[in-house]
Amino acid sequence: MKTRLLALLAVLTVSCGEPEVRWPVTRKAGSFLKLSAERNKRLLDQEQAWLDELVARDSLHTYINSESGSRYYYLQKGDTGGYTPRPDDLVTLTYDIRTWENDTLYTRDEIGLVRYKVDKQELFPGLRNSVKLLQEGESAVFFFPSSLAFGYHGDQERIGPNVPVQSTLTLLQIEKESDTLSLKP
Repeated sequence: MKTRLLALLAVLTVSCGEPEVRWPVTRKAGSFLKLSAERNKRLLDQEQAWLDELVARDSLHTYINSESGSRYYYLQKGDTGGYTPRPDDLVTLTYDIRTWENDTLYTRDEIGLVRYKVDKQELFPGLRNSVKLLQEGESAVFFFPSSLAFGYHGDQERIGPNVPVQSTLTLLQIEKESDTLSLKP
């Protein structure tokens, strides 16, 4: 019994030492994020150069640079100074999605008529920003770099990863937030 007690006491004394710090075998200080950011910058630069070429070849339209990074031209323009949608307004719109080579990915009929609450529902980022640029009755063709379209995931169906797209957007109706609030009981 005495030997068992001494053995147990010896084990307890040895195991009560200071805890040892376990250091990682390798350290990577954000190299993946740095490489990813560099790759995305190169991709955006390539897409911008490609879009510059498209714009230079198109002498029929006047392109406008949006603050969000897309470019567009009007097919049908309204009066200047008209009302453009603001957050919480409800808009009715139609759009299609095509590649920059003009290959159709989704037709206007496939997508259908869309009722969209501005900044409160999901649309891809470029389209979400573009809705706020048009007035009721206006139509424009927007060119979105892949970062403003469906990004590195694509849409998991017809749009692959890192595919820049264009879209013809028509804003049919704007219901101002104050109008929609007054209609509620």
